[in-house]
Amino acid sequence: MTITAKEIQADHKNRIRRVFEFIDKNLDSDLSLNTLSAIAFFSPFHFHRVFKFITGETLHEYVTRRRIEKSALDLLHKSSTTTAIAHTYGFSDNASYSKAFKKYFGVSPTEFKKQNPNRHSKIRQLNSKNGQEYPEGEKYICVINTLKEWIKMNAKIEIKTMPKMDVAYVSSNGPQNLENAYGKLVQWATPKGLMNDQTKMITIYHDSFKVTQANKVRMSASVLLDQTVEAEGEIGLTTIAAGKCIVGRFEIGLNEFEKAWTGLFVWINENGYKKADRAPFEVYHNNFNEHPERKAIVDFCIPIA
Repeated sequence: MTITAKEIQADHKNRIRRVFEFIDKNLDSDLSLNTLSAIAFFSPFHFHRVFKFITGETLHEYVTRRRIEKSALDLLHKSSTTTAIAHTYGFSDNASYSKAFKKYFGVSPTEFKKQNPNRHSKIRQLNSKNGQEYPEGEKYICVINTLKEWIKMNAKIEIKTMPKMDVAYVSSNGPQNLENAYGKLVQWATPKGLMNDQTKMITIYHDSFKVTQANKVRMSASVLLDQTVEAEGEIGLTTIAAGKCIVGRFEIGLNEFEKAWTGLFVWINENGYKKADRAPFEVYHNNFNEHPERKAIVDFCIPIA
């Protein structure tokens, strides 16, 4: 039987998907080329080439970026020392961590931690032009207050214990590729009888736009499963763990998603909640194309400790 180029490419993406999953769970462990190529069942030389072709980054660049970005979120939201955070993300000592961190963010971890967390947030760009930061002082406070009022008017916010959810997914790097990922997922799920009026589609966010460049944010376009299926090709299987979440129900346009996420995180901070180390996600309750105003009815879910 002849294997097509498309099948080979899908197989490669499937192997790299397993590597992504391993990296996510083992940022404090050995993530060397030899270790990860073995997980992907490639020779180190071939794995290095395939990984860069799929991600646009070398393995070392990708692993370092993921460790630095995850550590930055800990600096912003946790009381751990920089030394403890350095060890959590696989750095041998504080000096090597600080050097890598400053190379990436332009400031030391200590300086980063002292700065207003919202300096690195999308809040600062909501009313800006050409990517310039929003002004300090009264205008910044005005933006925050306007956002809080918008959330009050547009969101129903609850604290819920979400059940365990088994999903099938296709990975996407950057929101610009998410629609294509959902297209592949639906094409796979439809003949298996997984798509109906009650089907829930879910987007899982593995990175934060707060510290990760938008086109590198890794997402999972997912479908909630009600039957047992097997992973194949680009289709992976994972579980969203049960746990307590802040759930914001919105009925909004697609251009308001960023505003909703930002406002929900402001609400969390204002009300004294702490985000847990689990990935936030969106659960969709309609097809926005069928809405008379092309609006999405969606739950924004942020796991909390």
